[in-house]
Amino acid sequence: MDFNWDFSAVLQNWPVLLKGVGVTAGLWAVAFPAAMVVGLAIALAARARNVVLVGAARVYMELFRNIPILIQLVWFFYAFPIVTGVQLSPYLAALLALTLNASAYCSEIYRGGIASLPRGQWEGARALGMRRAQVLRRVVLPQVFKRMLPAFTNRGIELAKNTSIASVIAVHELMYQGRALSAAFYRPLEILTAVAVVYFVLIYPGTYAAGRIEKRLAARGH
Repeated sequence: MDFNWDFSAVLQNWPVLLKGVGVTAGLWAVAFPAAMVVGLAIALAARARNVVLVGAARVYMELFRNIPILIQLVWFFYAFPIVTGVQLSPYLAALLALTLNASAYCSEIYRGGIASLPRGQWEGARALGMRRAQVLRRVVLPQVFKRMLPAFTNRGIELAKNTSIASVIAVHELMYQGRALSAAFYRPLEILTAVAVVYFVLIYPGTYAAGRIEKRLAARGH
């Protein structure tokens, strides 16, 4: 089978792909920090003494971790307006779905990290007169964050890849622009190959950094 590669459509329309990269980066830059903040709140709720809070946190974590992110995305865009009467923009629906999904995984990372600290650390800090919030901020999180860092790095990488599904509801991120150019120029192989390369260039540094962090922490542990 003879096939002539022709990347002229990519070269002529690189500003379009660059615009998509900007939207992809914007989604990630907002969703990941927000997911870490929400995840911490959910993890603390799961460790609360209030049974209602604990139950609500567990439901949240299991709900968003066990439903595919694509279904969550489509639900927020198409079903959420029916339930609430509020129509979300495609970008906001994607941002909400990505944040809530990632926050459920982040909450498990926090929960495992906090649980790994010996209880004596909590008791010793409380004996010094620290409040629960002070213990968490001054004693617990500084110690366990190193253990959680590789997991958070991997979660950030996963979130960066998940941004591609936002194209399903017409968010003009990188994948959407690639599909649009493929349909316009009938060169899907070249254009989607270029999109794959761009994703690799964007995400690989994070993957490499995660590997280096894990090796460095492992070396320190020994």
